Amino acid sequence: MSDDDVMGRSRPASGTRPRLAVPTDRPIRLIDEHGIRADEHRTGGFAMPDAGILLALYRRMVIARRFDVQVSALTRQGRLATYPSALGQEACEIGATAALADADWLFPTYRDSIALLTRGVRPVEILSFFRGDWHSAFDPAAHRIAPQTTPLATQALHAVGYAMAAKLKGEATATLTFLGDGATSEGDAHEAFNFAAVWQTPTVFVIQNNGYAISVPFEKQSRAGTLADKAIGYGMPGHYVDGNDIAAVYAVVTDALERARRGRGPTMIEGLTYRMEAHTNSDDPTRYRTDDEVERWRVLDPIARVEGYLIAEGALDERTRAEIADEAEQLAAETRQAMNDSPRLDPLELFEHVYATPRSSLAEQRAYLAEELSGATLGSNDTGGLS
Repeated sequence: MSDDDVMGRSRPASGTRPRLAVPTDRPIRLIDEHGIRADEHRTGGFAMPDAGILLALYRRMVIARRFDVQVSALTRQGRLATYPSALGQEACEIGATAALADADWLFPTYRDSIALLTRGVRPVEILSFFRGDWHSAFDPAAHRIAPQTTPLATQALHAVGYAMAAKLKGEATATLTFLGDGATSEGDAHEAFNFAAVWQTPTVFVIQNNGYAISVPFEKQSRAGTLADKAIGYGMPGHYVDGNDIAAVYAVVTDALERARRGRGPTMIEGLTYRMEAHTNSDDPTRYRTDDEVERWRVLDPIARVEGYLIAEGALDERTRAEIADEAEQLAAETRQAMNDSPRLDPLELFEHVYATPRSSLAEQRAYLAEELSGATLGSNDTGGLS
């Protein structure tokens, strides 16, 4: 018996191996940076969404950006502890989120607040996370959104696990999870990709490659030509998409989700985009990227691109633009007002919902903190004899 026979024993016959979509060399694009329909050879065979869908996506992007800018301003004012802006990444987040069906589940990261907004979570519920209140102030079951995660790539495992459960129960449910480029370097990401491919779970992985894992550039993270290239190694189709083209993102993710619901397994999608703002308000991006680089990406703005296309198609006029802008301003005002109401935080809530059956050690810690808080309250009322 030859070495080839021995080594090939456990591999499926070539005729039974599925033919997978291989990532294109250049990002799939339906609308170019000038707002013009892209050449046929750049579309990857995906069809342009109709103008009504694109107008709805444009509206969501405009509103989401105004929300993002408003929240960043509130953070600079000290009214929030921190906030990871998604300015510049609206097409990736909203194009993918809008492709979800009502029964699908979203598993977001800490940077995906505008995805939550797009799926109907109220601003005050989103921002609770960033002001030191409840981690998940919204009802995950009502919105079919898992709590935002801060540890990198852990949400990918959650997405695969939920998808596997849905598959076992025979539900027509898909899961979608966002990852950053840096998250793909984590072991949890590998485990999620591999499990999803082996067990053919209905999961879509959307990697928002914004160029930096905080301050570490992509070229120092991976030697792969694109992150989407890794999909083939796991045995799932991969797509490399222009992440600033919401038409392309929506079309590709819609196709991947429909494929997942039909029982065809997972898909990996890389959206090439750019984070215009700092990683968070505590980050100084001037230490690792240049102003020229930022300006090169600024002209590729995802909102301006689809806006130009819609105007040229006669699907967007000044009246509609003004109405959308007014709606965005109204949301910004509501967000400011929500942050004017200071939450009544009770530190003792830290001990609630930790264990189904309370443990004596935790009860002792709670009692100790309660005593400390009681002393602090008494101290604050002590004027030291001064009037």
